[in-house]
Amino acid sequence: MSQEKLEFLERSREFWNPGKTQDWQDMGVDLVIDRREAYYLYDMDGRRLIDVHLNGGTYNLGHRHPELVEVLKAGTARFDMGNHHFPALARTALAEALAACAPGPDFKYTAYGSGGGEAIDIALKTARHAMQKKKIVSIVKAYHGHTGLALKTGDDRFSKLFLSEDTAGEFVQVPFNDLNAMEDALRKRDVAAVIMETIPATYGFPMPREGYLPAVKKLCERYDALYIADEVQTGLMRCGEMWGCMRYGVVPDIMVTGKGISGGMYPIACVLISEKCGGWLKQDGFGHISTMGGAELGCIVAMKTLEIVQRPEVRSMVNFIADFLRAGLDRIMAEYSDFFIGIRQHGVVMGLEFNHPQGAKPVMKHLYQNGVWAIFSTLDPRVLQFKPGLLLTQNDAEDLLRRVEIAVDLARKEIMGGRRVIN
Repeated sequence: MSQEKLEFLERSREFWNPGKTQDWQDMGVDLVIDRREAYYLYDMDGRRLIDVHLNGGTYNLGHRHPELVEVLKAGTARFDMGNHHFPALARTALAEALAACAPGPDFKYTAYGSGGGEAIDIALKTARHAMQKKKIVSIVKAYHGHTGLALKTGDDRFSKLFLSEDTAGEFVQVPFNDLNAMEDALRKRDVAAVIMETIPATYGFPMPREGYLPAVKKLCERYDALYIADEVQTGLMRCGEMWGCMRYGVVPDIMVTGKGISGGMYPIACVLISEKCGGWLKQDGFGHISTMGGAELGCIVAMKTLEIVQRPEVRSMVNFIADFLRAGLDRIMAEYSDFFIGIRQHGVVMGLEFNHPQGAKPVMKHLYQNGVWAIFSTLDPRVLQFKPGLLLTQNDAEDLLRRVEIAVDLARKEIMGGRRVIN
């Protein structure tokens, strides 16, 4: 590590975030991102990494995609953030574009936030107003962001620190894939909404069982609750369809998109609201205010992002890369089956499961040392979040698989020793 980097990390500990800076170094990750392009990150010491973290899918199209850079540059000739109180060309145009590609015909309105957590809060407030009920159901080990209401829907890993646990019984959690528990939570008809990530990311991408999500939607309808789809990480073609819920045959009442909609170029998050849920927008349009939500430059970038991900060649590329990587990962898993024990996948949403309670952490470290950046799942560190980009090339995929095999071998030896168990 260069002296310059050492000095910078010390400044980060002193002025930015001492805990996070130190934790990464303790896990063997001393990354300070400098240049970035396509699916590559470059450390300030010049080392290149293939990015399969993508900041939760923010960089679906790669870092600094040329078309997004150009549209943002062109936008600054006329626009800035704008004034959130007034109608705006870009804001309304994006809302129209989102309605056109929504997972169902009833989505009419879009409300904006500057990030996913804020958008989740808008969705929850919208549901409470529409149903005139307060209770919200989410899943055990959920993660929906770090803002006020969003925090209460998630795991107490993040809420306890700030004394933000639910004390009024308004936020209920049930196990994922458990329909009986879901029905029990809804039976009293006092729930405003169920909120679910289509595939829960921070929980390590456990896959919905066959028929589970449509059955949850039917339970919502039976017990007078709304269904909120958190598509922040599964939307925008990552599952091979525009929205992950479409792959499971679910039309939500409210849907949230963030991260990737920004193209990684300008912060924006969006809440798609069906006609029946949008009453507050007519009753009191000033009911939610976000100075930077729906910033006009962000809307311009988001419109281009929507246009790119809906190109036919992108869908084809996602399916090809998903199949190509799966074949390579299956081969690696067969070779190291006593350690690498599972692949959770839908499209380019992937979680790699290891046979150790903290198994993804050494894999992450050895991937990092071998030129790949992927991240462990905070709420299930057995699982490595593995999120290749929508436009990853075959050459990059082949290179990635070679590096994954090296890292899995090294991590296995670190945890299990040299002895190989043959199944």
